[in-house]
Formats: sequence, structure tokens, C-alpha cells
Amino acid sequence: MKYRVKIVTIIIFFVLLSTSLFAYESGDFILVIDPGHGGKDYGALGPKAREKNINLKVALLFGELVMAKHPDVKVIFTRNTDRFVELKERSDLANREKADLFVSVHTNATTSRTPYGAETYTLGLARTEDNLEVAKRENSVILLEDNYKRKYEGFDPKSSESYIIFEFMQNKYMEQSVSFASMIQNELKKSSKRSDRGVRQAGFLVLRETSMPSVLVELGFISNPAEEEYMTSLMGQQSLANSLYNAFTQYKSEHDRKTGGSGYYYSDPEPAKTTSQQPSASVKTTPPKTEPQKSTSTPSTVNIPKEAPKVSENAKGKVVYKLQILTSGKVLPANSPHLKGYKASYYRDSDGLYKYTYGETTDSAEINQINRALKKDFPDAFIVRFVNGVRVR
Repeated sequence: MKYRVKIVTIIIFFVLLSTSLFAYESGDFILVIDPGHGGKDYGALGPKAREKNINLKVALLFGELVMAKHPDVKVIFTRNTDRFVELKERSDLANREKADLFVSVHTNATTSRTPYGAETYTLGLARTEDNLEVAKRENSVILLEDNYKRKYEGFDPKSSESYIIFEFMQNKYMEQSVSFASMIQNELKKSSKRSDRGVRQAGFLVLRETSMPSVLVELGFISNPAEEEYMTSLMGQQSLANSLYNAFTQYKSEHDRKTGGSGYYYSDPEPAKTTSQQPSASVKTTPPKTEPQKSTSTPSTVNIPKEAPKVSENAKGKVVYKLQILTSGKVLPANSPHLKGYKASYYRDSDGLYKYTYGETTDSAEINQINRALKKDFPDAFIVRFVNGVRVR
């Protein structure tokens, strides 16, 4: 009898274990949290603390909050102990797991004790010397790796010339990355009362290798004694983790809304109103000159009109469709290479970013045709809707 009880107990244990594993694996959203540095790589050093320890503690607290309140999210850490992990191994893990979002947690530093505040980076060319220096410092970890020149194709983290490659890289997840970075900055400012140094771009290797929306957050300056004290305190670490969690919850809510997924939705007590700040006389787009295309037998092939479709006055109150082709943190010059010759209209959304659009029509079939024709230049363009000049979600 006792033998049978033991057998039944063992069977129940394995059933519960397999059920638990299945529930964990079945999450439809995968979040990879990357505590920067670790092991022999101390990261930045403050008067008393090491960056690697702050990164790990905040990252683990952040992950615990997500796991506790988002059962549909699978959380994966690139490290959960004080160990050294190569940059490529971090991004490779996220790619293997087919992650939906990658967050790398770091702590900033300078040779001066004066600078303070939080900033969040997305992949791109460092337009300022400060951004370049941050990227150089964070990328210098590869010097601790074996055969780093072969792994990173001759990339030299100390050479400014190596960062030119980021000028020509167009991250297909840039819009989502910038949007999430903005949410993080907003929460760090609002919830953790951190000074907002803004969303920035720089050439981080760990972001270059990921194939999903990715950000790198610098929580504060360990070189500033006041910020070091805050980031090493339990209260400060919990507050920073909570800000990251709030930003993630907001991002996840947007993701679920767009994909039709289920999840826990972020509620902002004072949601920002969506406004349209287009120029009074919107400039319509003229596509760049191209060589005449040979006719094909595909009946759905559409030629982009010389001038983008224009909505007539009787469109008032109707849904107007446009194609959003890119997002920028600032107004781009008319000859910007990012516009690829198109003189697109833009509006400034509630997140403070400039959204560039091409074409406008009340005919959904027509905007789909234009979308197909633009795919060669803007493969990630998508349709947005407006009513009376205001975007509707």
C-alpha cells in the first residue's frame, strides 16, 4: 500500500512539474533582460560601488515584477548571477529564444562627478561625442573576450572609424525601440524622479546583433556620489525596477492591442491626448526618379502616382488612410537620406516623435495598393488612420 502511495505521489509530482513547465513555456510574449557586465567585467566603477552589481540587482527586481504580474510573459535573463557573459552570447540568446523585446540594463559614468540623470539608447549612429563615449565604454567589454576581432568582424571599440558602419544600418525595429525607450524615460522621470537625459542613439554591439525591438538603459551615473548612493540603496533599486516594469507594461499593452493578444493592460492616470501637428499646408510626396520598369504579368503591380493621393474637402468626418514610413526624434531635412527622395508629410505624436507619412486617401483599397508599391523602399511601412486631422488608434 505504501509502495502504491509513493508511486502515485511521484506521478502527481511529475504531472505538476510538467504542467508548470508548460505554463511557463506557453507564454506568448518573451522578454529578455540583460544585466550588463558581470564576473571579471566590473563595468563602471564609482567611489564605492561596481556597475555590474547595480545592473544585476535592478534587472532581477524588474524581472520578478514582470513574472509576478504578467503570467503570459516568459522572462529570460542573460545572467542571474555575477558571471561574465560575452556580448554576442547575450544577443544570440535573445535571437535563439525568438524574443519579443530585449532590455539591457546599465549604469553610466564619466571622469567628472557632476553629470547625473537617466538616458535610454536605441541602435544608431552616435551624433554627439558624449553618446560615442558611452558606446565606446560599453563596447570595450569585448576586449576581455577571446578572438574578439574575428567574432565582431574587426570591430575596434576604441576607434571612432569603426562606428561609421552604424550610419548605414537601418534597424527594422527602430520605431518600436524608440517608442519603448520613450516610455522608459517617462517612467524614470515620473516614478523614480530621475533627471531625464532623453532617448539617444549610439552604436552598441549588443543591440546591433539582436533581431527584435531593443534598448539599452543607463539608470544613472555611478560616478556621481548622490546617484551612486541612490542606485545602491534597496529603495532606489526597487524604484528603478518599478519604473522599468511600468514602461514594459505600457509597451506590452500596445503590443497586445496591435496583435490582438491577451495581457495585462497599462493604465496611465492622465493619458496624453493624441494630437496632430502637421503643417497647415501639407507637402505631398513625389517619389524619386527611377528607371522605367519592365512590364510584368502580375496584375497587382501598381505604379506609385507622380503625386501622392490628395484628400478632397468632403473627407471631413471620414477615415483618412496614410502610410507611415518612418519615425524620427526630430524634424528631418528635406534631403535627408532616410526619406529616400520622398517629400513626406509628418505629424508629431503624443510620444513626442515625428511620424512621417506618404499618401492620403479615404479608399482602403487604394492605400493598400500604394503600400505594396512602396515596399521596395520602405518594407516596414504600415497604414495609419486619421479623422479630421487627428490620428485614431
